[in-house]
Amino acid sequence: MTAVSERLADRSTESGVIPLAEAEQFVYREARLSDAHDYDGWEALWTDDAIYWVPAGGESAEDPTTQVSVLFDNRSRIGTRIRQLKSGKRHSQIPRSNVVHSITNVEILGLHENGDTEVGAALLAVECRERGTVLWAGRVEYRLRRVSIDGRDEIKLSWKKVTLVDRDMPLYTLSFLI
Repeated sequence: MTAVSERLADRSTESGVIPLAEAEQFVYREARLSDAHDYDGWEALWTDDAIYWVPAGGESAEDPTTQVSVLFDNRSRIGTRIRQLKSGKRHSQIPRSNVVHSITNVEILGLHENGDTEVGAALLAVECRERGTVLWAGRVEYRLRRVSIDGRDEIKLSWKKVTLVDRDMPLYTLSFLI
């Protein structure tokens, strides 16, 4: 085991950290719901204070309030995006893209200062449309939070940042849930 993997392995046992197996199951489910166009199920994964961010351009992707973004949604905008997709009037998704997400290299990165579990993963999404097949690759950072709903513990998504490997190049319209 390398020093980095030992450090990361130790983080998965920190108090309050969501175990790796649960985190993996959550991110796989999130990807599956997106692939299946299960918009209600996908939206239900998010916390009320959620942020969904896909930075654009440049080497640095640290501050969505000062940098150009492909998308930067708060919880309200996530809901608006879902309503648009469900309306059938989002012309960039008529017909809908056929998409499959492959999420790999999932690792626990530690605890965020607010107590959320930080998770990292690699992403490859294959989108098939009339224009052809497009590969979307990048790193995904998630912040997961355990919440109690009606007496049941559930994991929710409070932050998702997708850093595309080709974000400094012209991109196709990103109109599906990446």
